[in-house]
Amino acid sequence: MTRPAPTAAMFDLDGTLLDTIVDLANSMNAAVEAEGLPMTPIAEHNFMVGEGVDTYICRALPEDRRGDDALRQRVRTAYRDLYSRDWAENTRPYEGIGAMLTELARRGIRLTVLSNKPDGSTREMVAHFLGAHPFEIVRGAVDGVPLKPDPAAALAIAGQMGIPPEQFLYLGDTATDMRTATAAGMFAVGCLWGFRPRAELEAAGAAALIDHPGDFLRFA
Repeated sequence: MTRPAPTAAMFDLDGTLLDTIVDLANSMNAAVEAEGLPMTPIAEHNFMVGEGVDTYICRALPEDRRGDDALRQRVRTAYRDLYSRDWAENTRPYEGIGAMLTELARRGIRLTVLSNKPDGSTREMVAHFLGAHPFEIVRGAVDGVPLKPDPAAALAIAGQMGIPPEQFLYLGDTATDMRTATAAGMFAVGCLWGFRPRAELEAAGAAALIDHPGDFLRFA
């Protein structure tokens, strides 16, 4: 079956549009260290993020401490305080992202962001780093809506924009993103500059893989 011509593109944020891992890792490591617990090398945080803050906290804690509710809450509070202060220290858009977004908009592709990062933080970061680009909807994690890979938020955005899901391109860097896109009926494109390796994206059902943001334009 021929795929309909795309009219919109949905983007993950961390590891897709923005390289956020150093600021995420530094904030989480500081929160964990404050509890007298071991920190995790920054490179390992690539495999810890992407499924919401609560999962990130559990993965940052020693396995035998993950069931300690009070500890998790303290780390959550400390992490959010630290990250709210330091989120822009090292974070930057990946090379080529700005040019890609500009060209998509020029071609009439409508742009949106969907992240598992808290909604307020998602909006703040997009406005700060990518505010020159015409995103119609920017959405992070909100109460009452399941996180990705549940497709509910992606489908809600499609409905709000009045565009059938099959007319969306979806760009992300993790298995969570590929499963979200596939479940929503969107065209799943995995980016290889992000946090996860090719094998993970392929196993999760990526319809295509790209090495550079400019390569995304061939689907539009």
